Amino acid sequence: MPQDTFTLRLIARELDSALKGGRINRVNQPEKEELSFIIYTGKRTVKLTVNANASDCGVYFTEDEQENPLVAPNFCMLLRKHLTGAEILGVETDGFERIVVIRMMCLSDFSSTQRELRCEIMGKYSNIILTERGAILGALKTTMLDENCKRAILAGVKYVLPAPQDKVNPLDFAALSALLCNPPEDGARFLFRHVAGLAPCTAEQIVSSFRGGNFAQHVYDYIFSDEISPCVLEKDGVPTDFFARSVRGAIPFATLSEAQSYFYAARRAREKFEGTKRKLLAAIRTAKKKQEKRLAQIVDKQRECEGMEENRIKGELLTANLYALSRGMKSCELVNYYDETGATVNIALDETMTPAQNAQSYFRRYRKQKRALEFLAPQAKETGDELEYLLSVLALAESAKSAEDLKGIEEELLAAGLIKAQAKRPSKRAEIPFRTYEKNGKRILAGRNNLQNDRLVRQSAPDDIWLHAQKYHSCHVVIETHGEEIDEETLLYAARICASYSDARGGGKVPVDYCKVRYVKKPPKSRAGFVIYTDYKTALVDPSDLPK
Repeated sequence: MPQDTFTLRLIARELDSALKGGRINRVNQPEKEELSFIIYTGKRTVKLTVNANASDCGVYFTEDEQENPLVAPNFCMLLRKHLTGAEILGVETDGFERIVVIRMMCLSDFSSTQRELRCEIMGKYSNIILTERGAILGALKTTMLDENCKRAILAGVKYVLPAPQDKVNPLDFAALSALLCNPPEDGARFLFRHVAGLAPCTAEQIVSSFRGGNFAQHVYDYIFSDEISPCVLEKDGVPTDFFARSVRGAIPFATLSEAQSYFYAARRAREKFEGTKRKLLAAIRTAKKKQEKRLAQIVDKQRECEGMEENRIKGELLTANLYALSRGMKSCELVNYYDETGATVNIALDETMTPAQNAQSYFRRYRKQKRALEFLAPQAKETGDELEYLLSVLALAESAKSAEDLKGIEEELLAAGLIKAQAKRPSKRAEIPFRTYEKNGKRILAGRNNLQNDRLVRQSAPDDIWLHAQKYHSCHVVIETHGEEIDEETLLYAARICASYSDARGGGKVPVDYCKVRYVKKPPKSRAGFVIYTDYKTALVDPSDLPK
């Protein structure tokens, strides 16, 4: 993002025009390093976001709704105290620094004073500082007074600008002319390294727009011109950057504020989607790993009981040969009459026990192992079913492509107790809709999670067509037939949808089973998304053929 002084100067000019005379109605802090101001401009109410995060720093208008914490952070409370009801006098940059200054007149019952909100847009050094008469009232990020502190940011301390860089200030035209008297070959790189307040992309635009003549004059005119043609550059439908001047292949916008708002809203939505997906996948994989470990332990215990019948046979052989044995023997060699060949078996004995006691010892081991196997069998089945369920949820989560998909997965994980609900303000939860498609006049529905898969089967008509990837975890898909025959093109389209939301996607041809909903049954007490079906046929499809 070119959040350099060149761009910030134009942003400040737009903000000044839009906000001058407006009043701050509310201050919120939805994120650790982000503030939002609800401002009534006299014509409408706008939301101004000031972000001091290293990757998203900026000052821009937004329209998206964000959840605010139940308890406001200290800096937010300070701003509410000093800025609620304040009138905005103007917005400007501080010289040629990357600092947007919002000047306000703050009124109270007993006094009025001018305060400034200084938004330092400097990447990882970004900060938001409230000052009054040159002194700091508070800051989002504070520093302590110590011998290594080059710039103190603390309540009561005098506000000073960040230390200047070893670069030429373009406001000083004489210095700029001396620097650029002989334009270098790599002009963009040279400008970025030696002229203050320019991002690499801005330097490239300056150089590419040069058509000969006085290079220093061109640089000065470009930086301080009020010409503006905002745009957003996209790659594969995802916004990658915004610019104050036109860029080839970019989407144009009427104002820089609109371009920023579009860019940051798309970026925020993408980051939120990816973060939520990572969190849900991590929770599923943790639960899956836990069940795999439990199943491995059960299997190990079952293996330990594999010698159960051997212990029973040894006990019976000892009982049948008590007359030939005596206390004190360490082992004995007896004919195994269970063996068709009549082979002998060597049996270890406890020399402190009588032969009858040794026989009973083997019988006790046999009974203990038998009870263990009877106890482990339902545990193994339960764990296997749970593991199979988690694999189905994992497949659905990995194939999620939208925020609504993730909401459905999160809803299911909350219901299954795999994640904990975060404390939020109470609100009505709208039912998440199915994925909806249409082909040849027929509506096709696909579940976003296992809970939706069950609901989809329940609410579908008996003659609707149900689809599921064969021997793979996938979403459930239903074609609404309304009692009519379905053509092959529609059926294959629905099958490709089903395959694209399965854990077989990306692996070539995928077999997809389909049948009427009347032949799909859900066993009692089975996990969400589990069904059995009969009277089905199979279609072989490639999910990559599905139109985007």
